[in-house]
Amino acid sequence: MQNFHISATGHSLNYLPEYVASWKGFFADERLSVSASVPSPWDLVLSDIASAKANAALGGIWVPSMFFARGKRLTPFAQVAARAPLAIVGREAPEDFDWARLAGKIVSMKGSNGASVGLFIKMLLRENGVDPLSVKFVQDLDGKMLSDLFLGGMGDYLVIDYPSAASLEMKGLARVVSPLAVTGGNVPWSVYYAPDDSDDDRLDLQTRFARALGRAMTWIIDNDATGFRGFLAETFPKFDADLLVQLANTYRSIGMWTSPKIDEAAYARWQRGIADGHLTEEPIAYSELIDRRPTSQFSSL
Repeated sequence: MQNFHISATGHSLNYLPEYVASWKGFFADERLSVSASVPSPWDLVLSDIASAKANAALGGIWVPSMFFARGKRLTPFAQVAARAPLAIVGREAPEDFDWARLAGKIVSMKGSNGASVGLFIKMLLRENGVDPLSVKFVQDLDGKMLSDLFLGGMGDYLVIDYPSAASLEMKGLARVVSPLAVTGGNVPWSVYYAPDDSDDDRLDLQTRFARALGRAMTWIIDNDATGFRGFLAETFPKFDADLLVQLANTYRSIGMWTSPKIDEAAYARWQRGIADGHLTEEPIAYSELIDRRPTSQFSSL
């Protein structure tokens, strides 16, 4: 068995295929002993892969994009989540929500764990004909604090992770007016990346890892979440088990877990959003950033 350690930016339902691959023995079948840690602050994932403490970082592709041609080569080689696991919480009925309503409104979203939430929301605003500059964003605070403030009356909308938003709705505390995991379209939201380019030994490790990850995705798609309710409850104890089953089945049906291969069209869309957010000067070509080799056995969708 070879060790494969992941330094992750979180512990999330959208990372489920990784957890299932460990649980069902798919990594073990590839002679891999996979472990994971979540450092704080999140950007320590970069130190972990630079020092070889970790074999891969797990997080947003905006980080490798941002550092591209700026002195640090970070190479994405597989994805685990193909959609943004976010939701917009509001005060109106969901059927009354429209993107145009956000102009002039106060929208709170966390900024303490990186840039991806803000980049994604502003991309969706532009795609729906709304100038992001017309929206009053509050994004310098922790997500839990912003949730408490929203429930206390601050602002008009709140953007948080979908499980937390659905949990608030289940408790009758708020309304999910737009489940972005469902409505927001495809982007390579959560990817695995490593420093520089892979030699043959590391490529072999990454290929075996991706193969096990793909088996886990197939297993999840083939099995209704009611059948692994106990595993979900054990893996995410902060959330109601029935809610986890509901969300996992939603993610199964919408293409959250499509393939370890990063889809080129989804990548191009997200690169436009990253560039429009001024983290890059222009979108980066797929072939310049992504190592296709570990996932060459898979189709994109």
